[in-house]
Formats: sequence, structure tokens, C-alpha cells
Amino acid sequence: MSDSPEAKKTTRFNKLQKKLRREVGRAIADFNMISEGDKVMVCLSGGKDSYTMLEILRNLQHSAPVNFELVAVNLDQKQPGFPEHILPEYLEKEGVAYHILEKDTYSIVKEKVPEGKTTCGLCSRLRRGSLYGFAEEIGATKIALGHHRDDIVETLFLNMFYGGKMKAMPPKLRSDDNRNIVIRPLAYCREKDIIEFSGFKDFPIIPCNLCGSQENLQRQVIKEMLQKWDREQPGRIENIFAAVQNIAPSQLADTRLFDFENLEQGQQRGAENAHRLDVVNLFG
Repeated sequence: MSDSPEAKKTTRFNKLQKKLRREVGRAIADFNMISEGDKVMVCLSGGKDSYTMLEILRNLQHSAPVNFELVAVNLDQKQPGFPEHILPEYLEKEGVAYHILEKDTYSIVKEKVPEGKTTCGLCSRLRRGSLYGFAEEIGATKIALGHHRDDIVETLFLNMFYGGKMKAMPPKLRSDDNRNIVIRPLAYCREKDIIEFSGFKDFPIIPCNLCGSQENLQRQVIKEMLQKWDREQPGRIENIFAAVQNIAPSQLADTRLFDFENLEQGQQRGAENAHRLDVVNLFG
């Protein structure tokens, strides 16, 4: 006798939740994202990614080997028609500590960005600056952002195709001002799993309407390319992400990362030294 549709749905949800918990837990462990006593500021936009991040971190809080605190923070950018009541109602219902930070970045973006140009770049910089400053105010030791594996791979190709750089989004970083540690707990999670999980949980999604129907066209082109690859060559996205974690500097052409100039001396010392990355050059 086959399971009922409701039972199948429950089974699927449980498997999906376990998968996301496992991937987030692995990312936290691999990159030492959360330590004993950390106060983690979870940046909550009202989108599927940040809701999922908060939910999985709350689940892991109960079983993690270290004690840490979570506080949700939403930046109200004063977009016309923004439903201000949705997030406070949800967070209060869930019993999550939270702050709503009010900053009129909407007016700044509209003033600075010419009509018809994408607003995403300036909007994200203003949002990031506001959140970084607020983290210090509340004593947060880590700032959690909801970027997932697909975001990281998309950013890699955006930088290669349009910026001439081979860089993506690290799962953990120190901010440019050297004052905050930023973590991306969803770094190992696929967007399609997050979409499905969000549907199961029926989160009260708030769309980003700062730019109306405007799309970041370059990112959209990359997203569509990767989605096509994923359909036609399953596993390709996973391989690309694995490559981000498996760099061979001697096989590229960046003289800042590999000492090509003195390669002859390296060969004299031994082949194993000729193909190693000089960590002092990388971080010095």
C-alpha cells in the first residue's frame, strides 16, 4: 500500500531539511564560522534565502557543540509600499530576537543612479555599510548573509566575464574596514533546494521592489547559462564549486600568487617546491 500524498510530502520535507542542516553544519565546521559565545547577526531581507538561513541556524543551535546567540536584523530601506509589519509579526510569532534598522537608502539610490541603470550595486553597498555599522552597535561578533552555492558560482562567472578577475564570494571573510567577520552559512546549499524548502515552510516572502521589475541583467544572463548547464549536464555546478576550493596557482598566470620569475631556482631546490603557493606573497 503506497504512502498518502501527505506522508510523501512529510518524508520529502524531512529529507530536505536534514540535507540543508548537514550542508550548513559542514560549511560552519569547514570554515570555522561560529565559535563558542558568538553573537551572530542574521541579516534578514524577507527573501527565501535569508528565511532559510535563519531557520536552519535555529535548528542547529539546539544540537551544535558550541553555544551561540542569534539575532535577526532587517534593514528597512524605505521603499514605497514596503510591508513593514510582515517581518516583525513573523519574528515575534517565532520567538526570535530581532531589530529593524531604518535607513532611507532608497532616496540615495534614486538620486545617484541614472534612470534605466541597474541599482543593485549601489543598493547593496549602502545596505552592507549600514548593516556592518549596526553589528558593532549591538555587539555582534559575526554577520551572517544568505548567499548560497549558486550565488557564489554566478559571482565567479560575473567577475570573469565582465570584470576580468577570477574571484567569487568566500564563505567567510573579514570586511574591508577590518572590523567585522562575515559568514555565509548557506555556501554549500543549492538554490533549488532552498526554493523547495521555502515552499514547504510557506515563509512570508517580501520581494525586493526597490528597482521595480528591473533585473541585474548581467547576473540574469549568467544565471540562465548555469541553469541550462545544470539541466543538460547534471553535476556541472557542483564541479565548478569544487574547483573554487581546489586552486592550482602554478597552473594559472598570476605573478602575485606564484613566483614564476624564480622558477628555475625552485626546480633546483626540488620539484615539490616549484609548484607550491607562497602564502607570504598571497597575504602579505
